[in-house]
Amino acid sequence: MTRPAPRAGRRRQRGAAILLALLIMTLVATLAAGMVWLQWRGIEVESAERARGEGEWLLTAALDWGDLILKSAVTRNHTEDDLTQPWATPLAETRLSSFLSADGSHSADGGPEAFLSGQITDAQSKYNLYNLVVAGGRARLEGTRFLQLCTSVGVGQDACTRIVSGFRNSFDAVGNAVTNPGQADTTDATLMPRDVDDLAWYGLDAKAIEQLRPYVTIFTATPGVPPASLTMVNANTASAQVLAVAFPGSSMAAAQQMVQRRQNKPFSSVADAQAAANLPRAGASGSETDPPSLLDVKSDYFEVYGMLRYERHVIRERSLVHRVNGGLVTVLRRVRLPPETQ
Repeated sequence: MTRPAPRAGRRRQRGAAILLALLIMTLVATLAAGMVWLQWRGIEVESAERARGEGEWLLTAALDWGDLILKSAVTRNHTEDDLTQPWATPLAETRLSSFLSADGSHSADGGPEAFLSGQITDAQSKYNLYNLVVAGGRARLEGTRFLQLCTSVGVGQDACTRIVSGFRNSFDAVGNAVTNPGQADTTDATLMPRDVDDLAWYGLDAKAIEQLRPYVTIFTATPGVPPASLTMVNANTASAQVLAVAFPGSSMAAAQQMVQRRQNKPFSSVADAQAAANLPRAGASGSETDPPSLLDVKSDYFEVYGMLRYERHVIRERSLVHRVNGGLVTVLRRVRLPPETQ
Protein backbone atom coordinates (compact mmCIF):
# COMPACT_ATOMS: atom_id res chain seq x y z
CA MET A 1 0.00 0.00 0.00
CA THR A 2 1.32 3.39 -1.02
CA ARG A 3 0.73 6.51 1.03
CA PRO A 4 0.23 10.04 -0.50
CA ALA A 5 3.17 12.23 -0.28
CA PRO A 6 2.91 14.49 2.81
CA ARG A 7 3.93 17.55 0.83
CA ALA A 8 1.09 17.09 -1.74
CA GLY A 9 -1.46 16.70 1.05
CA ARG A 10 -0.36 19.92 2.67
CA ARG A 11 -0.68 21.73 -0.65
CA ARG A 12 -4.25 20.52 -1.00
CA GLN A 13 -5.06 21.67 2.55
CA ARG A 14 -3.59 25.13 1.90
CA GLY A 15 -5.62 25.45 -1.32
CA ALA A 16 -8.83 24.54 0.51
CA ALA A 17 -8.03 27.05 3.26
CA ILE A 18 -7.41 29.81 0.72
CA LEU A 19 -10.67 29.00 -1.06
CA LEU A 20 -12.56 29.05 2.24
CA ALA A 21 -10.96 32.38 3.15
CA LEU A 22 -12.00 33.86 -0.21
CA LEU A 23 -15.56 32.66 0.30
CA ILE A 24 -15.65 34.19 3.79
CA MET A 25 -14.24 37.48 2.47
CA THR A 26 -16.83 37.52 -0.33
CA LEU A 27 -19.63 36.92 2.16
CA VAL A 28 -18.36 39.63 4.52
CA ALA A 29 -17.98 42.11 1.64
CA THR A 30 -21.51 41.35 0.42
CA LEU A 31 -22.97 41.82 3.90
CA ALA A 32 -20.99 45.03 4.41
CA ALA A 33 -22.10 46.40 1.05
CA GLY A 34 -25.70 45.60 1.89
CA MET A 35 -25.44 47.33 5.26
CA VAL A 36 -23.82 50.39 3.66
CA TRP A 37 -26.58 50.52 1.01
CA LEU A 38 -29.30 50.24 3.65
CA GLN A 39 -27.68 53.01 5.67
CA TRP A 40 -27.32 55.22 2.56
CA ARG A 41 -30.93 54.57 1.59
CA GLY A 42 -32.13 55.49 5.09
CA ILE A 43 -30.15 58.72 5.00
CA GLU A 44 -31.52 59.60 1.54
CA VAL A 45 -35.12 58.91 2.60
CA GLU A 46 -34.69 60.94 5.77
CA SER A 47 -33.09 63.82 3.82
CA ALA A 48 -35.89 63.79 1.25
CA GLU A 49 -38.55 63.81 3.96
CA ARG A 50 -36.78 66.62 5.77
CA ALA A 51 -36.43 68.68 2.58
CA ARG A 52 -40.06 68.07 1.68
CA GLY A 53 -41.24 69.11 5.13
CA GLU A 54 -39.07 72.21 5.10
CA GLY A 55 -40.26 73.01 1.57
CA GLU A 56 -43.90 72.81 2.63
CA TRP A 57 -43.17 75.11 5.53
CA LEU A 58 -41.24 77.54 3.32
CA LEU A 59 -44.07 77.55 0.76
CA THR A 60 -46.18 79.33 3.36
CA ALA A 61 -44.10 82.34 2.33
CA ALA A 62 -46.14 82.46 -0.88
CA LEU A 63 -49.30 82.92 1.16
CA ASP A 64 -47.60 85.54 3.32
CA TRP A 65 -46.56 87.36 0.15
CA GLY A 66 -50.11 87.24 -1.21
CA ASP A 67 -51.50 88.37 2.14
CA LEU A 68 -49.16 91.35 2.22
CA ILE A 69 -49.88 92.39 -1.38
CA LEU A 70 -53.65 92.11 -1.03
CA LYS A 71 -53.62 94.10 2.21
CA SER A 72 -51.51 96.82 0.62
CA ALA A 73 -54.12 97.23 -2.13
CA VAL A 74 -56.72 98.27 0.44
CA THR A 75 -56.55 102.01 0.98
CA ARG A 76 -58.81 104.42 2.73
CA ASN A 77 -60.66 105.21 -0.50
CA HIS A 78 -60.52 101.67 -1.89
CA THR A 79 -63.24 101.59 -4.54
CA GLU A 80 -62.03 99.13 -7.15
CA ASP A 81 -59.64 96.27 -7.92
CA ASP A 82 -58.01 96.24 -11.33
CA LEU A 83 -55.09 94.78 -13.26
CA THR A 84 -52.89 97.85 -12.71
CA GLN A 85 -52.60 97.23 -8.96
CA PRO A 86 -49.55 95.52 -7.39
CA TRP A 87 -51.36 92.23 -6.72
CA ALA A 88 -51.78 91.67 -10.50
CA THR A 89 -48.00 91.68 -11.08
CA PRO A 90 -46.52 88.14 -10.89
CA LEU A 91 -43.65 87.48 -8.53
CA ALA A 92 -40.63 86.39 -10.58
CA GLU A 93 -38.49 83.62 -9.14
CA THR A 94 -36.62 85.16 -6.23
CA ARG A 95 -34.31 83.72 -3.65
CA LEU A 96 -36.19 83.45 -0.39
CA SER A 97 -33.35 84.94 1.63
CA SER A 98 -33.72 88.20 -0.28
CA PHE A 99 -37.04 88.71 1.51
CA LEU A 100 -35.38 88.09 4.87
CA SER A 101 -32.59 90.58 4.08
CA ALA A 102 -35.15 93.38 4.02
CA ASP A 103 -35.02 93.65 7.83
CA GLY A 104 -31.25 94.28 7.76
CA SER A 105 -30.36 91.35 10.04
CA HIS A 106 -29.98 88.75 7.30
CA SER A 107 -27.76 88.52 4.26
CA ALA A 108 -29.30 88.16 0.82
CA ASP A 109 -26.66 85.52 0.02
CA GLY A 110 -27.27 83.49 3.15
CA GLY A 111 -30.08 81.16 4.09
CA PRO A 112 -31.33 78.06 2.29
CA GLU A 113 -31.13 77.51 -1.45
CA ALA A 114 -34.86 78.17 -1.83
CA PHE A 115 -36.43 80.13 -4.66
CA LEU A 116 -40.01 81.40 -4.59
CA SER A 117 -42.28 82.55 -7.42
CA GLY A 118 -45.98 83.30 -7.43
CA GLN A 119 -48.99 84.95 -8.96
CA ILE A 120 -52.29 86.34 -7.69
CA THR A 121 -55.43 86.14 -9.83
CA ASP A 122 -58.89 87.52 -9.22
CA ALA A 123 -61.33 84.68 -8.52
CA GLN A 124 -64.19 87.07 -9.33
CA SER A 125 -62.94 87.45 -12.87
CA LYS A 126 -64.75 84.15 -13.52
CA TYR A 127 -68.34 82.91 -13.27
CA ASN A 128 -68.95 81.14 -9.97
CA LEU A 129 -70.92 77.95 -10.54
CA TYR A 130 -72.52 78.36 -7.12
CA ASN A 131 -74.68 81.00 -8.79
CA LEU A 132 -76.60 78.08 -10.30
CA VAL A 133 -77.92 77.04 -6.89
CA VAL A 134 -78.24 80.32 -4.95
CA ALA A 135 -80.25 82.24 -7.53
CA GLY A 136 -83.55 81.49 -5.82
CA GLY A 137 -86.47 82.08 -8.17
CA ARG A 138 -84.03 83.07 -10.93
CA ALA A 139 -82.34 79.67 -11.07
CA ARG A 140 -83.62 79.04 -14.58
CA LEU A 141 -82.25 82.39 -15.73
CA GLU A 142 -78.83 81.61 -14.25
CA GLY A 143 -78.91 78.34 -16.15
CA THR A 144 -79.58 80.31 -19.34
CA ARG A 145 -76.71 82.64 -18.52
CA PHE A 146 -74.35 79.70 -18.02
CA LEU A 147 -75.51 78.11 -21.27
CA GLN A 148 -74.66 81.34 -23.07
CA LEU A 149 -71.18 81.28 -21.53
CA CYS A 150 -70.64 77.64 -22.55
CA THR A 151 -71.70 78.42 -26.11
CA SER A 152 -69.31 81.37 -26.36
CA VAL A 153 -66.31 79.26 -25.28
CA GLY A 154 -67.16 76.29 -27.49
CA VAL A 155 -68.60 73.86 -24.92
CA GLY A 156 -71.60 71.88 -26.14
CA GLN A 157 -75.10 72.26 -24.73
CA ASP A 158 -75.12 68.65 -23.52
CA ALA A 159 -72.08 69.24 -21.32
CA CYS A 160 -73.56 72.50 -20.02
CA THR A 161 -76.88 70.82 -19.14
CA ARG A 162 -75.01 68.03 -17.41
CA ILE A 163 -73.15 70.52 -15.22
CA VAL A 164 -76.30 72.47 -14.31
CA SER A 165 -78.36 69.41 -13.40
CA GLY A 166 -75.47 67.66 -11.66
CA PHE A 167 -74.51 70.72 -9.64
CA ARG A 168 -78.09 71.24 -8.47
CA ASN A 169 -78.57 67.56 -7.62
CA SER A 170 -75.36 67.60 -5.58
CA PHE A 171 -76.49 70.77 -3.83
CA ASP A 172 -79.90 69.28 -3.00
CA ALA A 173 -78.25 66.13 -1.64
CA VAL A 174 -75.98 68.19 0.63
CA GLY A 175 -78.96 70.22 1.87
CA ASN A 176 -80.93 67.04 2.56
CA ALA A 177 -78.02 65.58 4.51
CA VAL A 178 -77.86 68.72 6.68
CA THR A 179 -81.60 68.91 7.38
CA ASN A 180 -82.02 65.14 7.83
CA PRO A 181 -78.85 63.86 9.49
CA GLY A 182 -78.55 60.10 9.59
CA GLN A 183 -81.02 59.55 6.77
CA ALA A 184 -79.72 57.39 3.93
CA ASP A 185 -79.12 59.19 0.64
CA THR A 186 -81.37 57.63 -2.02
CA THR A 187 -80.74 60.26 -4.71
CA ASP A 188 -77.43 58.73 -5.88
CA ALA A 189 -76.15 62.30 -6.32
CA THR A 190 -72.50 63.11 -6.96
CA LEU A 191 -70.46 64.89 -4.27
CA MET A 192 -70.38 68.67 -4.45
CA PRO A 193 -67.42 69.75 -6.62
CA ARG A 194 -64.79 71.92 -4.97
CA ASP A 195 -62.62 72.63 -7.99
CA VAL A 196 -63.08 72.87 -11.75
CA ASP A 197 -61.31 69.52 -12.20
CA ASP A 198 -64.10 67.91 -10.16
CA LEU A 199 -66.54 68.59 -13.02
CA ALA A 200 -65.24 65.31 -14.42
CA TRP A 201 -67.51 63.67 -11.83
CA TYR A 202 -70.44 64.70 -14.02
CA GLY A 203 -69.00 62.92 -17.03
CA LEU A 204 -67.24 65.85 -18.69
CA ASP A 205 -64.22 65.01 -20.77
CA ALA A 206 -60.85 66.68 -20.27
CA LYS A 207 -61.26 68.89 -23.34
CA ALA A 208 -64.52 70.47 -22.08
CA ILE A 209 -62.99 71.06 -18.65
CA GLU A 210 -59.97 72.81 -20.16
CA GLN A 211 -62.28 74.97 -22.29
CA LEU A 212 -64.21 76.06 -19.20
CA ARG A 213 -61.25 76.45 -16.82
CA PRO A 214 -60.37 80.10 -17.72
CA TYR A 215 -64.00 81.23 -17.33
CA VAL A 216 -65.58 79.39 -14.37
CA THR A 217 -64.73 78.83 -10.72
CA ILE A 218 -66.25 77.17 -7.65
CA PHE A 219 -66.01 78.71 -4.19
CA THR A 220 -67.97 79.84 -1.16
CA ALA A 221 -67.11 82.20 1.69
CA THR A 222 -67.44 79.33 4.17
CA PRO A 223 -66.32 75.90 2.91
CA GLY A 224 -69.29 73.55 2.78
CA VAL A 225 -71.81 76.37 3.20
CA PRO A 226 -73.36 77.85 0.02
CA PRO A 227 -73.32 81.63 -0.40
CA ALA A 228 -76.52 83.52 0.31
CA SER A 229 -76.33 85.69 -2.79
CA LEU A 230 -74.95 85.72 -6.30
CA THR A 231 -71.20 86.12 -6.72
CA MET A 232 -70.37 89.29 -8.61
CA VAL A 233 -68.02 89.54 -11.60
CA ASN A 234 -65.31 92.22 -11.56
CA ALA A 235 -65.63 94.35 -14.70
CA ASN A 236 -61.97 95.38 -14.33
CA THR A 237 -60.55 91.84 -14.49
CA ALA A 238 -63.06 89.54 -16.21
CA SER A 239 -62.65 88.30 -19.77
CA ALA A 240 -64.97 89.43 -22.54
CA GLN A 241 -66.72 86.03 -22.52
CA VAL A 242 -67.63 86.38 -18.85
CA LEU A 243 -68.57 90.06 -19.13
CA ALA A 244 -70.92 89.26 -22.00
CA VAL A 245 -73.12 87.18 -19.67
CA ALA A 246 -72.68 89.27 -16.51
CA PHE A 247 -75.00 92.08 -17.56
CA PRO A 248 -78.52 91.69 -19.01
CA GLY A 249 -78.76 92.78 -22.61
CA SER A 250 -75.02 92.75 -23.12
CA SER A 251 -73.20 91.17 -26.07
CA MET A 252 -69.72 90.04 -26.99
CA ALA A 253 -69.11 93.29 -28.88
CA ALA A 254 -70.11 95.35 -25.83
CA ALA A 255 -67.94 93.19 -23.58
CA GLN A 256 -64.92 93.61 -25.83
CA GLN A 257 -65.51 97.36 -25.80
CA MET A 258 -65.43 97.28 -21.99
CA VAL A 259 -62.13 95.37 -22.05
CA GLN A 260 -60.59 97.95 -24.38
CA ARG A 261 -61.84 100.93 -22.38
CA ARG A 262 -60.55 99.64 -19.04
CA GLN A 263 -57.03 99.32 -20.45
CA ASN A 264 -56.85 103.11 -20.62
CA LYS A 265 -58.56 103.72 -17.30
CA PRO A 266 -59.99 101.13 -14.89
CA PHE A 267 -63.66 101.47 -14.00
CA SER A 268 -64.30 103.14 -10.67
CA SER A 269 -67.98 102.18 -10.58
CA VAL A 270 -70.47 99.88 -12.26
CA ALA A 271 -72.02 102.93 -13.94
CA ASP A 272 -68.66 103.69 -15.59
CA ALA A 273 -68.48 100.13 -16.94
CA GLN A 274 -72.02 100.32 -18.30
CA ALA A 275 -71.38 103.68 -19.91
CA ALA A 276 -68.19 102.39 -21.55
CA ALA A 277 -70.20 99.73 -23.38
CA ASN A 278 -73.33 101.86 -23.89
CA LEU A 279 -75.32 99.47 -21.71
CA PRO A 280 -78.63 100.52 -20.15
CA ARG A 281 -78.92 100.86 -16.41
CA ALA A 282 -79.66 97.50 -14.76
CA GLY A 283 -83.39 97.00 -14.36
CA ALA A 284 -84.23 99.92 -16.61
CA SER A 285 -86.33 97.70 -18.86
CA GLY A 286 -88.46 96.65 -15.93
CA SER A 287 -88.57 93.07 -17.24
CA GLU A 288 -88.83 90.32 -14.65
CA THR A 289 -87.31 87.85 -17.10
CA ASP A 290 -83.95 89.59 -17.31
CA PRO A 291 -81.27 88.01 -15.12
CA PRO A 292 -79.81 90.32 -12.47
CA SER A 293 -76.58 92.14 -13.19
CA LEU A 294 -73.42 90.50 -11.89
CA LEU A 295 -71.17 93.48 -12.58
CA ASP A 296 -68.99 94.96 -9.88
CA VAL A 297 -65.62 96.72 -9.79
CA LYS A 298 -64.29 95.26 -6.52
CA SER A 299 -63.27 91.75 -5.55
CA ASP A 300 -63.21 89.86 -2.29
CA TYR A 301 -61.85 86.50 -3.48
CA PHE A 302 -58.44 85.81 -4.97
CA GLU A 303 -56.32 82.81 -5.89
CA VAL A 304 -52.67 82.75 -4.84
CA TYR A 305 -50.39 80.45 -6.81
CA GLY A 306 -46.97 79.71 -5.36
CA MET A 307 -44.01 77.61 -6.51
CA LEU A 308 -40.96 76.81 -4.39
CA ARG A 309 -37.69 75.30 -5.64
CA TYR A 310 -35.81 73.88 -2.68
CA GLU A 311 -32.79 71.65 -3.20
CA ARG A 312 -34.03 68.95 -5.61
CA HIS A 313 -37.70 69.51 -4.89
CA VAL A 314 -40.28 71.63 -6.69
CA ILE A 315 -43.49 72.26 -4.76
CA ARG A 316 -46.55 74.00 -6.22
CA GLU A 317 -49.66 75.13 -4.41
CA ARG A 318 -52.79 77.13 -5.17
CA SER A 319 -54.80 78.79 -2.41
CA LEU A 320 -58.18 80.49 -2.39
CA VAL A 321 -58.27 83.48 -0.05
CA HIS A 322 -61.04 85.82 1.09
CA ARG A 323 -60.25 89.47 1.72
CA VAL A 324 -62.86 91.06 3.96
CA ASN A 325 -63.37 94.72 4.79
CA GLY A 326 -60.32 96.27 6.37
CA GLY A 327 -57.91 94.07 4.45
CA LEU A 328 -58.07 90.94 6.65
CA VAL A 329 -57.20 87.94 4.47
CA THR A 330 -58.34 84.42 5.39
CA VAL A 331 -57.42 81.20 3.61
CA LEU A 332 -60.41 79.17 2.44
CA ARG A 333 -58.67 76.40 0.55
CA ARG A 334 -55.13 75.15 -0.14
CA VAL A 335 -54.51 72.64 -2.92
CA ARG A 336 -51.19 70.94 -3.66
CA LEU A 337 -50.60 70.84 -7.41
CA PRO A 338 -48.82 68.16 -9.43
CA PRO A 339 -45.70 69.13 -11.39
CA GLU A 340 -46.10 71.53 -14.31
CA THR A 341 -49.60 72.58 -13.19
CA GLN A 342 -50.86 76.06 -12.41
